[in-house]
Amino acid sequence: MTARRRIALLVAAVALVAASVAAAAVLSAGGGSGSSASAPAPKLRPGRPPLSLALGFRTDPEARALAQGAALYRRGDTAAAAAVFARHDSLEAKVGAAFAEWPNGSLDRLEQLAKLYPDSAVVQLHLGLARLWANEGDPVEAWRAVLDEAPDTPYALVAGNLLHPDLPRGLPAFIPSFSAPSSVTRLPPRRQLAALRAEAERGGVRARLLYGIGLQRVGKPVSASRVFDEAAKRFPNDVEARVASAVGHFDKDSPADAFGRLGPLTRTYPDVATVRFHLGVLLLWTGRIDEAKRQFRLASRLQPGSPLAREADRYLETIRRARG
Repeated sequence: MTARRRIALLVAAVALVAASVAAAAVLSAGGGSGSSASAPAPKLRPGRPPLSLALGFRTDPEARALAQGAALYRRGDTAAAAAVFARHDSLEAKVGAAFAEWPNGSLDRLEQLAKLYPDSAVVQLHLGLARLWANEGDPVEAWRAVLDEAPDTPYALVAGNLLHPDLPRGLPAFIPSFSAPSSVTRLPPRRQLAALRAEAERGGVRARLLYGIGLQRVGKPVSASRVFDEAAKRFPNDVEARVASAVGHFDKDSPADAFGRLGPLTRTYPDVATVRFHLGVLLLWTGRIDEAKRQFRLASRLQPGSPLAREADRYLETIRRARG
């Protein structure tokens, strides 16, 4: 890996942290922790690795304490953060406690936790962070473990960002042509997903799509894809259900499946805005900017003034600003 590439990856890591999602970058796909006794000790990166705990809408006492500990850690008050984490025994608390002692035994502790809990996304995510900041071991292995063992978690989304730092963060989201009912939107955020699920169980295609969107937004892409697929199966003539199903299959490692599902719809529905818009989104997520712009312009012209047209225009403006 070139020095330029390493710098780009580390910048991507810092950007992800700034976006309030814990992230690091893959410094090296080689390496390993088995250096010889005569080799010089690895040089630590400046500062501390970022800490991110995906607590969702939890409001229980431990979740509040973990959020407090993470905030203290971000502010640099590691002693106070360590005291908070020490009062709890969850994996999140153990990870936080290890980071609060950085660098004193932190990497060793994360390696131990990964051996004990190899399928824990929070452990594997932070193991990669610790390896990166310690310049020791292989972060890629840890990120891949998150994707393999816990793909339906916010941590998997972060792992995908780290493995593909040159692509947009997260995964493409399905944007409907309709809005959620006020009976859902007026609820507190922590209650909305349950309401969407209840609506989907007794409702039609729109209710199912809204539930899938809700799952996407809380970091459960695999569950969302299943819901979209079921909607497309039950309502095979609904173009939005078919588009949502295609978008739900997008994978940064292997985007061909999503394109294989969405591409043919441009022939069946050449003048439908949702098809053009979401094709633009998938193209954007694979770095094909000019092709994405063409699809966004088509979507905007096909359904002017619609929510999809506004989203298309927003993407076009974002691309324009990014390119200066």
